[in-house]
Amino acid sequence: MTTSLVTGCAGFIGSHVVDACLDRGDRVIGVDEVTDYYDVGQKRSNIEGARSNDRFEYLEVDINDMPLDLLDDVDVIYHQAGQPGVRSSWRDQFDEYVQRNVSATQRLLEAAVQRGVERFVYASSSSLYGNAERYPVDETMRPQPFSPYGVTKLAAEHLCSLYGGNFGLSTVSLRYFTVYGPRQRPDMATYRLFEAALNGTPFPLFGTGDQLRDFTYVGDVVRANLLAGEADVEPGLVVNIAGGGQCSMHELIALAEEVSGRSIQIDRLDPERGDVGRTGALTDRARELLRWEPQVALREGLERQYEWHLSRR
Repeated sequence: MTTSLVTGCAGFIGSHVVDACLDRGDRVIGVDEVTDYYDVGQKRSNIEGARSNDRFEYLEVDINDMPLDLLDDVDVIYHQAGQPGVRSSWRDQFDEYVQRNVSATQRLLEAAVQRGVERFVYASSSSLYGNAERYPVDETMRPQPFSPYGVTKLAAEHLCSLYGGNFGLSTVSLRYFTVYGPRQRPDMATYRLFEAALNGTPFPLFGTGDQLRDFTYVGDVVRANLLAGEADVEPGLVVNIAGGGQCSMHELIALAEEVSGRSIQIDRLDPERGDVGRTGALTDRARELLRWEPQVALREGLERQYEWHLSRR
């Protein structure tokens, strides 16, 4: 039986990874600090089902403090934990991003080397591309983060590659592009859109609304993680994980209105520091090396997310 460690196990993506690992028969150790970045009740509800499974062991602890003997029998680490959000990563909050995105990753990598973990899958981010010189981006392009958050995600990704190159630790970094779907964080655009539709409250639109995003359904991201945990690849691999189609914020708002059958009020706000004008990725490397490609179209994924919003009311 494979033993998988999932960090950030109560979060949006991490909780789905836990469920997928349990569904395929793994023993799963879940670690989550359960910070108050957003509603801790939502986080705990994400893992209610997993906690009823006798193959799931849960620890509510900071990675920087957790007992490292947890890794003694672990085969694969799915490192989903981190401090999210571009807009909050400035000024005096930057220390939190360094501790949770960089220091925690380095500690986990060291422990993985010492305990002979077979594969380390890291949740990286499209934020490290910043405002790219051309689109769609591929993994060979020079990273140029446009926010402190992006800087910390890039630093942690570099650490993964360094531990692969220096110690032979088999690491795979997955660069996620705008993940959406059930259990999404409340600070993310799609969540806010559907809640605005249901509550009749304004949706905060930063900037012109012409920003383009490459949206990726959470189920596709989870599948990429499981494939990355098993694929025969060289240590230090970096891979884009993207939905494959760009959509502007104006188009997303229109889609959310169609899916919900409700009109959405817009509260127009100034652009936020750190927000890029566009994202979009080539996923040829994921297709070739992981045998992965996106399967869920944006409208279908939005319908699934909207059903989740309705189920919580």
